Amino acid sequence: MDDMADACVFVMETIHAANLYQQGISHINLGTGEDIPIRDLAAMIKDIVGFKGKIVYDSTKPDGMPKKLLDVTRLQSYGWSHRIDLENGIRSVYRWYDSALTSMAGL
Repeated sequence: MDDMADACVFVMETIHAANLYQQGISHINLGTGEDIPIRDLAAMIKDIVGFKGKIVYDSTKPDGMPKKLLDVTRLQSYGWSHRIDLENGIRSVYRWYDSALTSMAGL
């Protein structure tokens, strides 16, 4: 079971929504709790998918939000933490997607 499904099942079996609402909590973030710069993420994806081209950045545009990291301490405080790091997660999804496309092409 991947982390997303595992976290969803964990939340449904462990956390009672009514208790959260009484505390004023409306959501629970899910993630690794680790940050990665967009350049590093783009390079990682390029490597995973085998893209041989050049990644070009438009430096005339704003950088956007410096940090996009989700605070996952709430979910971790209930006892759940990720088991799959970002790179392995992307690799796994890409392999699944590539395999699905290959299967569909063979129909």
